[in-house]
Amino acid sequence: MYFEAGGIYHIYNQGNNRQRIYYSRENYLFFIRKIRTHILPFADILAWCLMPNHFHLMVEVRVAEMESPFSTTSEGFTPSETLTSPETLTGPDASSETIISREGESIRKPATMVTLNQSIGILLRSYTRAINIQEKRTGSLFRKNTKAICVNEINGIISDWYSSFGVTIMKVYVPEYQYPQVCFNYIHSNPVKAGLVAKAEDWAFSSCIDLVGIRDGTLVNRERVDKLGLIY
Repeated sequence: MYFEAGGIYHIYNQGNNRQRIYYSRENYLFFIRKIRTHILPFADILAWCLMPNHFHLMVEVRVAEMESPFSTTSEGFTPSETLTSPETLTGPDASSETIISREGESIRKPATMVTLNQSIGILLRSYTRAINIQEKRTGSLFRKNTKAICVNEINGIISDWYSSFGVTIMKVYVPEYQYPQVCFNYIHSNPVKAGLVAKAEDWAFSSCIDLVGIRDGTLVNRERVDKLGLIY
């Protein structure tokens, strides 16, 4: 996956062989905490939906690479971490290490840089490890390749155009917003299309319930959603 600052991306993956990836409500909540830890430092969440065997995220990238804010191992999972433990975040010095020189002086080693792409990998690997412990299973939980599609480019996108009296008209006035709105709607309609609920706002593990004002969730950035002209 390749990310650029300012890009809006649809990120998604599903269980290997379409298997379940969430087995309980706490699993969904644990994954949400993982999103806060591993994605929010890089990007604003515009829409999200967790389904029993897959997930969708729509994000606007602020920075594609940064000093690592994580106090976890390279796999993103500390030995004491469980599916019910809070995420571990430390202060601004978490990404550097203090060593003592031969002269007894404290020297701060250079901070480790991490990309959004790497951070997503850490998220999925650490979640997989937690689920494998919970379910007493081994092996991969997700498909090998997580997809990330830049949606604020309209090259090749024609699904939101229609014809009227022989004239082709785009449904959204600003071309840049054409596909983001389609993606935004698609993510929130997933639970309805799957037959899990009658209305999108009835699905608890989605940003729709926050955007319509039923729940005051903080994962999605409603201010950015409004400024981008996304309609819900």
